[in-house]
Amino acid sequence: MMYTNLTSPLGEVTVTAENGALTGFWFVGQKYYPEITDLWIKEPENKVFTELDKWLTRYFEGENTPFPLRVEPKGTAFQKAVWHELSLIPYGSVTTYGKIALKIGGSKGYSQAVGTAVGHNPISVIIPCHRVVGTGGELTGYAGGLERKKALLKLEGANIESVL
Repeated sequence: MMYTNLTSPLGEVTVTAENGALTGFWFVGQKYYPEITDLWIKEPENKVFTELDKWLTRYFEGENTPFPLRVEPKGTAFQKAVWHELSLIPYGSVTTYGKIALKIGGSKGYSQAVGTAVGHNPISVIIPCHRVVGTGGELTGYAGGLERKKALLKLEGANIESVL
């Protein structure tokens, strides 16, 4: 697995790639931050990372630009189903855990399981877990920290009232 660290306006991130696809994006020190092992190879000039860095610059300048790279998060079938739904949430929009549960064929009762999968999203920002809020519009949980979640939603001009 290749990795490097990049700088963002919200702090340093560690990113990973395999076979030309982005496999990880974590704010350094966030909840569920991975352990970097001897099997990881630091390769800052990897094309995935240079393209990601360019995209991040545009994103943090407020551009709604499609992500140009393949993403391949590692997880269970359920987690991947949740992460796929996250990837469908439009820029500047929000949804709830309950609505995601219904979309993947469960009931609103699956909201907690969805929340757990959202919290373990290994590709923050790109797979936009920050766009998920509580049923009442409250900013619940974000592995990267609620201040970052607020900043990302503000950057995108998200209207939390739209889910109420």
